[in-house]
Amino acid sequence: MRNRYLDLLRALAIVRVVVYHSTGWVALTVAFPAMSVMFALAGSLMAASLDRSGPFAVERRLRRLLPSLWAMSAIAVPAMLLTGLAWDWKVLYWAFPLQDPPANGWGSMALNATWYLRDFLWFVLLSPVALPVFRRFPRLTIAIPYAALAVITLLGLVPHPIVRDLALYGGAWLLGFAHHDGMLRRLARRRLVVLAVVPAVAGAAWILTHPGVRGYDLNDIPLGNALWSAAFVLIALGFAPAAGTARSGRLVTVLNARALTIYLWHVPIIVAVTRIGETHGLPVRGAVGIGWRFVVIVALVSLAVALFGWIEDFAAGRPVRLLPGAPTVRPGTVVPTARAAAPVAETVRT
Repeated sequence: MRNRYLDLLRALAIVRVVVYHSTGWVALTVAFPAMSVMFALAGSLMAASLDRSGPFAVERRLRRLLPSLWAMSAIAVPAMLLTGLAWDWKVLYWAFPLQDPPANGWGSMALNATWYLRDFLWFVLLSPVALPVFRRFPRLTIAIPYAALAVITLLGLVPHPIVRDLALYGGAWLLGFAHHDGMLRRLARRRLVVLAVVPAVAGAAWILTHPGVRGYDLNDIPLGNALWSAAFVLIALGFAPAAGTARSGRLVTVLNARALTIYLWHVPIIVAVTRIGETHGLPVRGAVGIGWRFVVIVALVSLAVALFGWIEDFAAGRPVRLLPGAPTVRPGTVVPTARAAAPVAETVRT
């Protein structure tokens, strides 16, 4: 049974990502650390998949992840090759992004959000080994990425981006394991709050004393980001209701079923809309600039969802639909009218 509360969290996270990239509002990174939430939710789902399917869960996750990337790559890669990108075998990373695939000038800006798929891919590949280690040594395993990030930060090291991101978001992924295994739910509420307060205070102290180039934007403060996000995830998942007890609407269903499509296409759309606005002398900053751009961005993202979102249905083995969540009426099913249904409703109420 789906946990609609987790669906709600994922929907809020993807909306927050789009709003942040559209507006640049730094406060959003503190108010809702969306990327860590998304990795934590993915970690919980990955643990559930491994329990159901064993190592075959990796293949299933990749099958759901990659087709949407391939669809975008089928458009973006030829466009980049035609506009100056030199052919190199590393272009194949656009099919399986174990590393950042190459891009030309405009592609580097429009497609830079694909780092999330790169990190997601690595977490999925490592999970069959990480989950049993986590279950054997849960506290130590969760502490490792935070300790590694602290060492990287305090010593001023510059590791490979994949290593850095495994340290930055690995703790959130492992907290997702903890959520799936019921470790957070079994904690007393007071103890859970105390456990969250410790990284929150440490993270806030680091953020306030080590602002980045954009001030208190958590994307520029990795250690503060990881600690603050850990506190957020502990509360968000530790107080999560049991599966099936939370309700959500049609919009949440759509956002969950099309989350990958929205994530992949929103940045290219934002870049294109901004460039066109600047070319035609339109304001792109301030209330007016943000306002008109956001309306256009939402409209174009909705169009992208209509054009490419069905790929997520196909990859997941679901019936392909233009808009997810619509009730399915099978042939021969009699749909009661309001008048016919009224006596039934009266019977239920009594």
